[in-house]
Amino acid sequence: MNRIGGLFIALTLLSAVFWAIESLFPANPRQLRFYRRRGFRIDLAYWFLTPLVTKSISQIGMAVILILLYRRNIHDIQTMLNARDTLLARQALWLQAIEMVFVGDFVGYWTHRWFHSCRMWAFHAIHHGSSELDWLSAARVHPINDWLSRWIQASVVVVLGFSPVAIAAYLPFLTFYAILLHANVSWGFGQLGRLIASPKFHRWHHTSEDEGLDKNFAGLFPLFDILFGTYYMPEDRLPERFGLNKDDAQQTFWGQMISPFRTVGD
Repeated sequence: MNRIGGLFIALTLLSAVFWAIESLFPANPRQLRFYRRRGFRIDLAYWFLTPLVTKSISQIGMAVILILLYRRNIHDIQTMLNARDTLLARQALWLQAIEMVFVGDFVGYWTHRWFHSCRMWAFHAIHHGSSELDWLSAARVHPINDWLSRWIQASVVVVLGFSPVAIAAYLPFLTFYAILLHANVSWGFGQLGRLIASPKFHRWHHTSEDEGLDKNFAGLFPLFDILFGTYYMPEDRLPERFGLNKDDAQQTFWGQMISPFRTVGD
C-alpha cells in the first residue's frame, strides 16, 4: 500500500510540475493536456505497472544474474557486493557517479539501438506508439524492453565494480531524466545540447518523419550519437509527427502486452 501511495503522490507532484513547464515552454501548444490526450489511460496503466510489477521482476532477474556471476557466494551476495574492494569502489562516490552515468549511457545507447533492430523492434515499438508526446508517455515501455535494458546496464556496472550505493543513487536520476526528455517542451539547451540530451533532441528520436528515424539514441550524452553517426538536431524546427507509421502496436494495454510476441513468432 505504501508503494501505491507513493506512486499517487509522485503522479500528483509531477503532474503539477510538468503542467507548469509544458504550459510555459510548449513544443506543441495545440496538444491537449496529458489527462485529455489519446492514450492517457494506457500510459497511466504503465505508470503503475512498471514500479509494482516490472520493477519487482527486474530485481528477481538481477538476483539471478548475480547468482550466475558470483555462484560461489550465492548465500551472501549483498554482503559480498558491499564489501568488494575494487579499484572503482575505492573512488569517491561523486566520481563513481560521474563514471557510472557515462558508462551506463554508453551501454544504454547500444542497447537502445539493438531494440531498433528487426528482431527487437516489436517490443520497443510499444514505446514509440504515442502519437502525442509528453512526460507521462515516458512510462509506456513494454516489460521485456524494460527488463532487458535494466539487466544489461546493471550487470555491466556491477561487473565493473561500482559501489552499490552509487548505483542506487543513479537509478532514480535516470528515471526522472527520462520523464523530462519526453515532456512537451521546446528546450534544446542551445550549444549545451550537443553535450546533454534535451527534450528537443529526444523528440527527434520519437518522430515518425523519415528524416528523424533511427536517430538520437542516447539517453544522456548526444556525444555517442555524434561518434556513431546517429545524431540529428535541426536548429530551426521541431518535429510535428509522432507515433508509428503503421499500427504496429495495439491501442489497448493488454493488446500492447501481447502483440510483440505475435510479431516475433511470425
